[in-house]
Amino acid sequence: MGASARALPSLLLAALLTSFPGALGANPGLVVRITDKGLEYVAKEGLVALQSELLRITLPDFTGDFKIKHIGRGQYEFHSLDIPSCELLNSALTPLPGQGLSLSISDSFIRVQGKWKVRKSFVRLQGSFDLQVKGISISVNLALGSEPSGRPTATTSSCSSHIRDVEMDMSGNLGWLLNLFHSQIESKFRKILESKICEIVQKSVTSDLQPYLQTLPVTTEIDSFIGIDYSLMGAPRETAQMLDVMLKAEIFNLDHRSPVAFLAPVMSLPEEYNRMVYFAISDYVFNTASLVYHEAGYLNFSITEDMVPQSSTIRLTTKSFRAFIPRLGRLYPNMNLELQGRVISAPVLNFSPGNISLAPQTEIEGFVLLPNSAKESIFQLVVTTDLSVTVTFNASKITGFLKPEKIQVELKESKVGVFNVELLEALLNYYLLDTLYQEINDKLATGFPLPLLKRIRLYDSVLQIHKDFLFLGANVQYMRD
Repeated sequence: MGASARALPSLLLAALLTSFPGALGANPGLVVRITDKGLEYVAKEGLVALQSELLRITLPDFTGDFKIKHIGRGQYEFHSLDIPSCELLNSALTPLPGQGLSLSISDSFIRVQGKWKVRKSFVRLQGSFDLQVKGISISVNLALGSEPSGRPTATTSSCSSHIRDVEMDMSGNLGWLLNLFHSQIESKFRKILESKICEIVQKSVTSDLQPYLQTLPVTTEIDSFIGIDYSLMGAPRETAQMLDVMLKAEIFNLDHRSPVAFLAPVMSLPEEYNRMVYFAISDYVFNTASLVYHEAGYLNFSITEDMVPQSSTIRLTTKSFRAFIPRLGRLYPNMNLELQGRVISAPVLNFSPGNISLAPQTEIEGFVLLPNSAKESIFQLVVTTDLSVTVTFNASKITGFLKPEKIQVELKESKVGVFNVELLEALLNYYLLDTLYQEINDKLATGFPLPLLKRIRLYDSVLQIHKDFLFLGANVQYMRD
């Protein structure tokens, strides 16, 4: 099957995913909304694919008997049948609530050419014919389901085709003879074509669409550490203008998956239909990522003397700290220090109209490195960083960028006396802003992939920030091989 023929199952998949019931569950982390414009595009591209496939139909030879007054009985044969042209003009793709999808095609045309033979006793004659098949209508219903693995399945629940009119023109020495019973011949051609059309559709669903659905991964790796669960949950919501499909969209640790202690919020999606497809991406997606990274200790860090830039006036030594912690220099003369930091709890991203922010709290503990290589705790700080988040879309992935706004440092505990923590802010600013958050931004720049199909490109995108979710709209283009 050619690339254009394969376009039909590929493009139908987006709509298929919106139309079968899965396991009921909590609120989705991601909602994919396909508008009527999206369904129109799928139907249009489906016409191109099916038209290409119909041109590949191999029609069988067929024979019959005839009896004409004053001539008697004879046999005829039609062979070398070919379809040189085909035009599928109108199509519509609509949901069948609780059942699947309905694809209808109408007012279409096929032209068939071939050769005929007539045998009467010892007389054999032959010629060619041209058949105009007009007013073709096709109706296909697809029943959708899922495997235990969470992958979708599709089968043809019904298929029917109807031909309104068949006109045959025959040439040859006795073409006029066959024209005497053309209605019988045209009726046979009608039955052959109607059955062949549905045969092609059923074969495409079984041989192309179903295997294509099997390639859809339930989970997708984001990097070597985390993945995202794109399993479907719940039945779709259908209206005259759109279809909504709900996906779990939960980030998890690839090595060991554990239950998430919070639920995705309810998303109130805006009524917008200017694009073919919309993605409502809940803050649940980002906050489950934050939880996984936090539980794995990815956000923990340590700062040692050799990591402090040479240009810094503050060194991680007791001698340098003696200026604002006098007791430290007397108790631990000429020793190096180490700062160990951990984020107290998984940072929570807050989504509000037009804005995304978070304020992670980091606990930093200071240690003296004793001559025997032991570490002795001397103070604890709590650092709160106000951050704003910029989110972008780059054709297939959502990416982000953290921008620190302000750092607040508080002394939580000290074993070497009270001291002015503001003197440490320069060092903490350097590491948190220029090192730790830069590493996080590098990770955010890789982004996470949207659940897109092969050969599907999104363009003309628009990104909005709403309460509790991102709302990404785009048009769709199918990229043929």
